[in-house]
Formats: sequence, C-alpha cells, structure tokens
Amino acid sequence: MARIHTVDPAKATGKEKELLDGVKAKLGLVPNMTRVMAASPAVLEGYLGFSGGLAGGRLSPKLREQLALLVAQQNHCNYCLSAHTAIGKLVGLRQEQLTGSRTGHGDTAHDTAALAFAARVLETKGQVSESDLAAVREAGFSDGEIAEIIAHVALNVFTNYFNIATDVDIDFPRISYEEIA
Repeated sequence: MARIHTVDPAKATGKEKELLDGVKAKLGLVPNMTRVMAASPAVLEGYLGFSGGLAGGRLSPKLREQLALLVAQQNHCNYCLSAHTAIGKLVGLRQEQLTGSRTGHGDTAHDTAALAFAARVLETKGQVSESDLAAVREAGFSDGEIAEIIAHVALNVFTNYFNIATDVDIDFPRISYEEIA
C-alpha cells in the first residue's frame, strides 16, 4: 500500500479530478502512480506536462522506453520497470530488447550509444565529459536529441524516486530489478 494518500478517481474533485480524468481519457486507465501523484495536483500536473512535452520530441517511442528501462533498473524501481516493460511491449519492443535495455544494450550501435550516454548521465549525476558527448554525437545524435536523452533521464529519475519513496502499488505485470533473464 502506498505510503501517502492515494486519490480515488471516482471521489476526486476539482483539479485532482480534472487531471485524473485526463489521464484516463489518454490511457484508458488511471495508473496507481498518477493516483498517488494526485495527492498534490501540482506534482501530477508537472509530471504530465514534462512527460507530454517529451512525448512530442525527436526520440522514438521505442528508444524512450529503452531509456526508461535503463534508468529504472539502475535506480531499482520495480514500479517503473513493470510499467515500462508493459509500455515497451505496446510500442513494439521484443523481449530481448526489453531485457537488454535494462543493462544498456540496444539492438543497434545507435541505441546502445543512447543508453550508454544515459548511463553516464546517471553515473556522473550529469557531470558528463566531453568524450561522453563526443561518443553520443559520433553515433548520430544531434544536440537536440542529446538534450532529450538528458531530459528523459531526469523525468525517469523523478518517477523512480517518487514510486520508491511512496511505495506505489504495482498495477502492471510485476518485474523486479533483481531478475534479469
């Protein structure tokens, strides 16, 4: 059970209701993470804005999910591993891509370079080197795409920490950071 108040969408009012109704309209369901975030409409609105903005970016849905899986694995967030494994399947990632992403291995040199750069952003807490930037550029990423990789790391660190700290109940098929096939 979550460690802070979970908002029941059926009982929500005001801004909470508006935001949760929007989540349901978009996804067809209201995941537990957003129910807990709704305890502070500002938190939920901030998450939805950041996530929605990045969804319109240059990175493919598959690569965005691969980045989310890498970050969740590194941060030991079972909620996010579970959610992004399910979403990854929906956007067309195969099982070996789902598993490989968690350890920084993509199907292509391009994807692996993005995952390696994201891992460096995590490991160095953003203090990446010129050689880290050169490597991801050499793999074909533009400065805009590099900015998006960094932003996806930041967004996923936020959701990882939020879900871990509040112990959000996992409402997707459960995946554990301890189990890598």
